[in-house]
Amino acid sequence: MPITNLPYDGRLNGRAFDLRHEMTPQEKRLWYAYLCTYPVKVYRQRVIEHFIVDFYCPLARLVIELDGSQHYTEQGKEYDEQRTAILEQYGVQVLRFTNLDVDRHLDAVCAQIDSTIERRVAELRG
Repeated sequence: MPITNLPYDGRLNGRAFDLRHEMTPQEKRLWYAYLCTYPVKVYRQRVIEHFIVDFYCPLARLVIELDGSQHYTEQGKEYDEQRTAILEQYGVQVLRFTNLDVDRHLDAVCAQIDSTIERRVAELRG
């Protein structure tokens, strides 16, 4: 059974607030074209543990991350793997897309998010 309330570091709330107002072009596109009107609540720049995730859907326990070039360095890949492992310990699934995916294949990205949320909600409801 997943943990209902996820731990978070409240000291990051101010930074998360700033990031909501400084979204990348791809985050803005995904948010305004799809997630802000999605029928299941999705939050932007949410604090979980000691991380700030790009998007979080609590009903599906799903994190959606958009990866820019910094995620493809060795250090970036290692950090993302560690972060994902920590989030998965709380029963959270991490779904990753590249910025290029959002730029070139927004419909496919949205379809994958939709199917993942539907599947996760069904699984979690039992």
